[in-house]
Amino acid sequence: MAQTYVEKRIGIVSLGLIGGSFARAYAAAGWDVYACNRTRSTVELAMIETVKGELTDEIIPTCELIILAGYPQASIDWLAEKAPLISEGAIVIDAGGVKRAVVSACYEIARDHPFIFVGCHPMAGTQFSGYAHSRANLFKGAPMVVVPPDVDDLARLDALERLKGLLEPCGFGSFTLASAEDHDRMIAYTSQLAHVVSNAYVKSPVAQEHKGFSAGSYKDLTRVARLNAPMWTELFLDNADFLSNEIGTLIENLQAYKDAIDDGDEERLCALLAEGDRLKRAAEGR
Repeated sequence: MAQTYVEKRIGIVSLGLIGGSFARAYAAAGWDVYACNRTRSTVELAMIETVKGELTDEIIPTCELIILAGYPQASIDWLAEKAPLISEGAIVIDAGGVKRAVVSACYEIARDHPFIFVGCHPMAGTQFSGYAHSRANLFKGAPMVVVPPDVDDLARLDALERLKGLLEPCGFGSFTLASAEDHDRMIAYTSQLAHVVSNAYVKSPVAQEHKGFSAGSYKDLTRVARLNAPMWTELFLDNADFLSNEIGTLIENLQAYKDAIDDGDEERLCALLAEGDRLKRAAEGR
């Protein structure tokens, strides 16, 4: 007889900032939360107040929802290994910052098994990483981007409706459906480029002398300069085409400002600044 899942039992793979925040949100809602992590001591720490137990091969078949919250390749590798253990009707999602690389591999894995895989990306986070910085309300009011599963129309609608209910304890403010390609194209601009710019900005020698001369502008622009370098390296390379294009566009725009300043061209510089102001207002709808 096939194993069936237990309602309101969740398995979380990787207890970093995102996985840990999922764990805390579901624990606060009264779910049974099980987790695994590359460093077992993190699971042991989480078991003190949040996690009910370790996500073992015996527990995996009992999970109604499994969240892959690690690096993209690690998530793919885990699913490839553990797929035969996941129960029919269970839903597996990832929470990674790129979708094409993950979704294509995980759809292929899920195709030969009775569970459903859905690509997801919670649009929430901080400049800090690790379980110690996770919190139960991290996702409250945040958008969730969803790449619909690779199944027939009826099964897709059912899976998306179920998923919305399963994610209710997290308090997401909205759900946006997107293809994996559209997600990666947009995220190259809204997230990845911001991290590149912030990380590059602090490489000015003047950054080491900023104390006493900086306020909100400096803080806003440098918030995400602090990052998990191995994770972002993998994300950037998985989305190299879109990210490289955005970096190229930014370089062209910066060169225009530099040229106007070098030439002392007040009219051109003012026009560039006014254009940026106008486009920002348009993007914000005001």
